[in-house]
Amino acid sequence: MGKKKTLTLLSSAFALSMVLTGCSDSGETGDASGASDTEIKFMHLWPEGSSKKHYDVVNEIIAEYEAENEGVSVDLEVLSNEQYKDKLRVLSTSGDLPDVGLTWAAGFLEPYVGGNMFAPLDDVIEEDLSDAFVPGTTEAYALDGATYGLPLELNIVSLYYNKAMFEEQGITPPETYEELETAIAEFNDAGIQPIALGNRDSWTGSMWYMYLADRIGGAEVLNKAIDRSGSFEDPALVEAAAKTQELVDSGAFVNGFNGLADEEAKSMFMSGQSPMYLIATWDLPNFTTNESVPQEFRDSIGYLNFPTVEGQGDPSSFVGGPGVGLFVAEESEVKEEAKDFAAYFVKAWGEEAVTKAGVIPATKVDAETLDLPEMYVDILNELNGATNITLFADVQMSPDVAQVHLDSVQALFGNEITPEEFAENHEEALSSE
Repeated sequence: MGKKKTLTLLSSAFALSMVLTGCSDSGETGDASGASDTEIKFMHLWPEGSSKKHYDVVNEIIAEYEAENEGVSVDLEVLSNEQYKDKLRVLSTSGDLPDVGLTWAAGFLEPYVGGNMFAPLDDVIEEDLSDAFVPGTTEAYALDGATYGLPLELNIVSLYYNKAMFEEQGITPPETYEELETAIAEFNDAGIQPIALGNRDSWTGSMWYMYLADRIGGAEVLNKAIDRSGSFEDPALVEAAAKTQELVDSGAFVNGFNGLADEEAKSMFMSGQSPMYLIATWDLPNFTTNESVPQEFRDSIGYLNFPTVEGQGDPSSFVGGPGVGLFVAEESEVKEEAKDFAAYFVKAWGEEAVTKAGVIPATKVDAETLDLPEMYVDILNELNGATNITLFADVQMSPDVAQVHLDSVQALFGNEITPEEFAENHEEALSSE
């Protein structure tokens, strides 16, 4: 197993003058028309059926690349998210990875890098993309001193809230944990379930725990526990687990939350059943530009930075990090052409993705040239002023430890284990590696 990589993006990394951050179930394939001297196999996870805007942007970039590079064609395969992950694993065992594909950061990279399957891309960054990325984002794709992915997305997690529901009940949007407790009690008194949470897959609950850990113990406490320079038995991390159960016991979350999928919780928020929902900027289009969502709902949505806890914590410290990025297969027979295509794709992706698909990219874009909804601009300002972004805990961890983390989050929210047992589970899993 390769060395773990944790990510903390400091304020200096975000001192930017202009930055823009942020299929059906069967696979889809497409071939360029006409013969070509070079074929680049590209596999991604934005099917036309479920991610049409992403799908269209990818096809436009490919068409432009082929038009500018005579004799080169891109052979495209498109799968849904889970199918994509499954096929990537299968192809890795047969040594038949696509020339270019999508990967996630940190822990996800480790088995592929350890197996010498992904090519180092530092040369691409230095030659073609030296000033393209939001500073600090490529570090999430680095292991043992080399970079193996070119990030496409950047996400931060915010507490989205329904302004109309707050106004109807005369409740103040919470900026502190104490105000959050008050809002929870007042919504419950009004017969309204306060927070939409679908914790069946547990990464949603992990975000709540991570923020509480950040506010109580600071930006480094969780990272240090994971990279073993610290411990999950740190008092701040145990207290964060206790605060998590305190929220559960206060009736903060919708009924049956531990058995609900995130999509179900999202539906409860977007249908006005619950006034609060903690999620990353990948859902920002639903609150701004998605025309299939009623304008009245979009107009009623605001966002809050996660509250401080008993006067502790920096509101400009975020949970989040880069989303998917591009890899190039180490054994590709057209490796140099694949690197060229990956660099071209990254450059084209930024402005195309934000204007046409609502993605907050990991590359810098001149925001003044774009017509963006107010919430996008506000989120960009948050990123410009961010003092820290801590990468999602399960992404930082190896797959085995990540599963222990997610299972423990599920049990913590279900009051099946104590905060101390939650910490012990993590310590045992991390120490065994």
